[in-house]
Amino acid sequence: MIETSAPIVTPIVTTVAASPAHGFSKRPLPAIRLLAGFGVVGDAHSGVTVQHRSRVARNRMQPNLRQVHLIHGELHDELLGLGFAVAPAELGENVTTRGLDLLALPRGTRLRLGPAAVVELTGLRNPCIQIDHFQNGLTRAVLGRDDAGNLVRKAGVMAIVLDDGTVSPGDAIEVRLPDGPHQALSPI
Repeated sequence: MIETSAPIVTPIVTTVAASPAHGFSKRPLPAIRLLAGFGVVGDAHSGVTVQHRSRVARNRMQPNLRQVHLIHGELHDELLGLGFAVAPAELGENVTTRGLDLLALPRGTRLRLGPAAVVELTGLRNPCIQIDHFQNGLTRAVLGRDDAGNLVRKAGVMAIVLDDGTVSPGDAIEVRLPDGPHQALSPI
């Protein structure tokens, strides 16, 4: 008897996006350039210090732990099943992935995106009211509860850039978990 196994699926980048202006959605692009310690070239959220408007108002000198926003494309599928029409980059992500459970990865996980770029996960995106301004009821759809009743935030993860590189749709993603005990991602 010949045994068969499920094919090994390599996680991939499906969409990349940026926006030079602060707004909710970003524009899909053929490629984005990541710069270490800075973020996505040409994106309003790039910089060494925090760029998110509400955080700038509190303390503009905080380090920017939100240089790159990643969302798993499977979330778009889930939202479509709930009646929402949300395309990649419309929730403000710079990188949309497929085949990788981003939300289950621990803090400090490093992702090689394509041949050179490396990002390190810093936390979960905390959904805000802008999501409901985009589509009414969407905030509730990107929040859930686990079996223990704990709040689950599904709107993606945030990262900092460790190594420069260009990232394009179709690029493979390599996952490197941190050493030692793993800490779950928390909202930032």
